[in-house]
Amino acid sequence: MKGLKPFLFELGEVVITALLIVSPIRMFVMSPYFVKGQSMEPNFHNNDYLLVDKLSYKIGEPKRGEVIIFRAPDGVSYYIKRIIGLPGETVQIENNLITIFNSENKTGMKLKEGYLPREDMTTDNIKVTLGEKEYFVMGDNRGASFDSRSWGNLKKEKIIGKVWLRLMPINNAGSFALPLYEGATN
Repeated sequence: MKGLKPFLFELGEVVITALLIVSPIRMFVMSPYFVKGQSMEPNFHNNDYLLVDKLSYKIGEPKRGEVIIFRAPDGVSYYIKRIIGLPGETVQIENNLITIFNSENKTGMKLKEGYLPREDMTTDNIKVTLGEKEYFVMGDNRGASFDSRSWGNLKKEKIIGKVWLRLMPINNAGSFALPLYEGATN
């Protein structure tokens, strides 16, 4: 019994130290999330385990093409989507094409999304102008995504962070580069 008390004390120290280190990192720097559902296929799948960078948007702005985690319109759950439109832009979806209008592209820039399969169509016909600190987000699986086309523009304060790493499944682990859009300013 003499050895049990020092062991429990040491175990308590380790647990408290770990909590003091891990908690601030998880709250302010990086958090893990699981993908639920099919809205981001073929790029992200149900049960993918992701690390989300929460710090980047505290010091910089979200960019077109980044995949983000944010608080859903219901205020309870979290969604994963891709940023399509940036603050102050007009996003037009018509005839399976997404066109972005902004100060650099007054005549419109057709968004070419190389990360989507050719057969994946964006069938909606809408035109939306984004306000200050508002983003237009869409799932990569356009037919199965509940996104800005349904519930409107995403306010910046709802964004938790950007997807930085996929940890699982192991055979698909890795980081994510920002896609390049032909003729686009990110």
